Order: sequence, then C-alpha cells, then structure tokens
Amino acid sequence: MDYTPLIEKISQKITASGQTADRQRIEAKLRRLIEEFGVPPAEAERTVSNECAREYNIPVTTVSGTVEKKISEVLPGEWVTIEGKVVSLTPPGSPSIAQSGIIADGSGAIRFVAWAKSNLPQLSDGRWYRIGAAAVDEFRGIPSLKFNAGTSLKELEHDQVLMPPITRVAELRPGVHNLRAKVVQEFEPNHERMLQSGILGDESGTARFVIWRQEGRDKLVLNKSYSIYYTLVDEFNGRPSINLTTATVVPDDSEIVVPDGSGIFTGVLASLSETSGLIKRCRQQGCNRVLSDTSICPVHGLQAEFTYDLRIRGWLDDGHRALDLLVPREATEALCGLTLDGAKEMAEKNLTPRATYHFLAEKLNGRYLSCRGREIEGRIIAQQCSFAPADRGEVVALLNRARGQSS
Repeated sequence: MDYTPLIEKISQKITASGQTADRQRIEAKLRRLIEEFGVPPAEAERTVSNECAREYNIPVTTVSGTVEKKISEVLPGEWVTIEGKVVSLTPPGSPSIAQSGIIADGSGAIRFVAWAKSNLPQLSDGRWYRIGAAAVDEFRGIPSLKFNAGTSLKELEHDQVLMPPITRVAELRPGVHNLRAKVVQEFEPNHERMLQSGILGDESGTARFVIWRQEGRDKLVLNKSYSIYYTLVDEFNGRPSINLTTATVVPDDSEIVVPDGSGIFTGVLASLSETSGLIKRCRQQGCNRVLSDTSICPVHGLQAEFTYDLRIRGWLDDGHRALDLLVPREATEALCGLTLDGAKEMAEKNLTPRATYHFLAEKLNGRYLSCRGREIEGRIIAQQCSFAPADRGEVVALLNRARGQSS
C-alpha cells in the first residue's frame, strides 16, 4: 500500500499550524494500525490525525459527512451517529482494543470496537448511549462500529424496551441476529476449547452452531427450542455459522417443526475411514468424544473407563459429489451382520480393535449402497443402509474418480 497520500494529508494539517511534521513517525503509526491491527485506511488516517492534533495542540475538527441512522441502515465506509443499548460486552481480543461488545436499537444490532488509544470512557452493559462519529467497516462480512479519538459517547437516561426483530434461519447473513430455533443435531467437538457444536433449525431451514468454553456458559439440550438474542453469525464454507458464545439464550416452550432433510442417498462407498469399526467413547459427563487407540480423550486425557461403540464412517460418491457418510451402531449392525458384542469378541480374538475396521473395509469398500437418512452440510447421518445393485462400469468410474481426487 502507498501511504504517501495519507501522510501528506496529515502532514499538511501540522505544517498549516506553523509546526514541522515528523513524516516517518506518522507513517509508522499508520502502518501499525493498518498492517498490524487491520484498521481501515480512512479510520487509521483519522486516528493518527487526531493523535497529532493533540500532540501539536491543533484544534480537532469534526467529521464531515456523519449521518444519523438506525443500526439496521448503517453501511461499511460510512461515519454515523446512532442511539442504542449495550446488550453484550465481550473480552477484548487484543491489547489495541479497550472494549468490544454489541449495541442494539429497535431495528437491529451491531458489534462495536473501541480502540485503546481513543481513551474513551467505558460503556456499561444494559445502558443506552448516543454515539457520534463512529466509523462503519466490516470484517469477514460482519459490519461493525469502530470508536476512535473523534467519537463522542453520551449516556442517555431513558431505557426504551427493545423488541428484537427475529430472523428466519434460512435468511441468516453475516452480522448480529435474533432467532427462535431448535437443536436438531450435536457433533463431536473437534477442539478442546469448544463446548458444543451442532445444528439449529426452524421451519425455514438449518444452520451450524458453535459454543466456545466460557465461564457460566452451558450446553444446549438436544431437541429443545430456544429464543436466541444478539448472536454473531458469520460464514463457514459458504454457509451461515452461528456463534452462541456471548448470545443471550432462553429456553422456549413453543413447538418448532424443523424440516428433517431426509432422503435416499445412493452411491459407491469409495473409501472407508480408519475411524470406522469398534471405537471407544469418553464416559465423562456430557463428553462422548471418540478416544484414541491409547484411550486418550482430546479434552479429558487418559481414560481408564470408557464405553464401546460401533460405527461406519466413509465417503459415498454418487458420481456428482462425495458425501461424508456416518452410520451409527444400529444401522451398522443391520448392514454388516456384526453386532457390538461380536465386534468386541473379534477385537479380543485378534488382540486389536482394528480387526473390526479390516472386516468392514473388506465387506464395504467399493460396494454400492443405498442409505436413508438426513443430509446436514455435506454429511449424511444414516438411519438405515442396504447394499444396492449397480452397473459395474459405473462403480469402476466412481472409484477411479475417487482415487484421482485423492492423489
């Protein structure tokens, strides 16, 4: 990036006051804000300009073009004045940030960030404020307000009752939303900091959710409905992803009918995952994660006691796409004729649980399957699977395609 135009604009204000501008120092300040902290160039220019104004005792000018708007109307690149209530405060993720959270009015909500160098007073959760000359930008598609040295904060006395607008799951876009949804699926957390992940849905559709570990935050209950206020939504693999970590979540007794997304999926089992067969699960309350071959849980460490389970994991290729296939114990037993007790006996006889994987691999790899179940974000959760007839040439073509993609 060429910093010359920004340096020139800031330097001219200083030289106009009869003083000498330190251009190298101005450039260093700009680079730090833009390159290290990701501050938009226009906001970085204003921040450095105001710092220099205080340093050289130059009167600070107000922002031209500031407009007063409702939160739902603000657009990236604008300088705005809004009135809203602080509905959530979150721990700053960087020393350069003094405070962050979510502010809302009757039209919607938006995330805010106050830079440490702005030296602004701290906002209080649950209080209303009039915020002047805040910059609007976006990060990963999520709009946010940035408070800098030129931003004004005025606490308001009134406490207007907010009626948060509800967004249908199918209409979620990056930003801050309120929704009513039901927990229809839980996934095994794939990170030790993750408290829970799964699928939420309403009558319009479903979306993935995640809750990161935080003091006072509890898991949601499978098949229970909730009213969720001021949750952050971004995108993951082109689909909405709901972060409930700092949201206000209230149990809701209303009945929400979620489309189950069920159907019949047919294709060749192009590859069987080595995590198929006899597995061990953690018995710690609320965990149920798959243990390693040495009985280690990614969260709770070495486990002397565990629960055995049986499953199939692999990739079902229908000639157009390869879907992640998960077949739970009951459906695995019915398809392969191997019970959980039989799998344990096989493992004991061969002195390794991997004997069950080799048994399933020989029986399933390259076979054409028809599975009834639910597709969620490219993964089939099968309720029932059966072997299906297929044209030999079609199966060979699918297997060759799978090998070509993996090479």
